[in-house]
Amino acid sequence: MKNRLKVLRAERNWSQADLAGQLEVSRQSVNAIETGKFDPSLPLAFKLARLFGRPIEEIFADEEAASESAAQSAAANESAS
Repeated sequence: MKNRLKVLRAERNWSQADLAGQLEVSRQSVNAIETGKFDPSLPLAFKLARLFGRPIEEIFADEEAASESAAQSAAANESAS
């Protein structure tokens, strides 16, 4: 699952350890989520959304859905030409 966690964290000048402390998880967990090696639990995703003041959908995106959306956009652009 793709996510904007690193960008959102950087906008606030937070280290991974800072974010981990606020979420009550390890820094390694934050790193694993940022790099896409681990998908957060639903409660953790909601906690992240509340912390950043964003809907979950703005933080996380399903890679398969993103690929399908990009393919549909490309097809629409081709047919419009």
